[in-house]
Amino acid sequence: MFDIDPVEMMIRVPIVLMALTVHEFCHAYFALRMGDPTAYRLGRCTLNPLKHLDPLGTICLMFAPIGWAKPVPINPINFHDWKKGILVATGAGPASNVVQAILWALLLRGLMFFMPQLERMLGPNAETAIDAMFSFFLVGVIVNIGLAVFNCLPVYPLDGFHISLQLMRPESQERFAGTAQYGPMIIIAIVLLGTFGNVSILGMLIRPPMIFVLQYVAGLPEELLIGMFGG
Repeated sequence: MFDIDPVEMMIRVPIVLMALTVHEFCHAYFALRMGDPTAYRLGRCTLNPLKHLDPLGTICLMFAPIGWAKPVPINPINFHDWKKGILVATGAGPASNVVQAILWALLLRGLMFFMPQLERMLGPNAETAIDAMFSFFLVGVIVNIGLAVFNCLPVYPLDGFHISLQLMRPESQERFAGTAQYGPMIIIAIVLLGTFGNVSILGMLIRPPMIFVLQYVAGLPEELLIGMFGG
């Protein structure tokens, strides 16, 4: 899990910073648009990463496709529409990562399309430069898909928990809310199973949307994806 070389780390750092910062900014911005100025007043409606990053969550995302930032404070009482406000403000975070993943995939598609021209323009340095760009764009897709999927898990305190709670019937909400106390333990168990138990639940969840985006948005051939991620 922690076997990452310095070059890969240099690629991941700016992507992780961007992924987490945009995620939290979108929470704050859409909460404001829905009527709650709490995060705005606390300076969280900004693209300054220092306002959002949680040290441990950022370190985790450096080494695996999971992680978190400091939660954006939301006061649902201020929303014009309680349920809609929670759904929009909460869903904006994972949605922002899906959008970022698609944008990175489109850059990857553009790189593949213009590769012959780039090879002529860059000359002897073409292979190194193209490999670096390919890795950068690829990690952008992987990190953002991983962050979106992880945050959509219906486990407290992740975004998916709050979204699921609002989509449930009132009679089911109380029982589901009662699972919040086990949320952190469930997350730890999922991570430990993937690290030491050789059962990567997150990997199984992340792989299908990641392959879909890389194949149908980035346009990477199936044989290349099999070579990179296995069959």
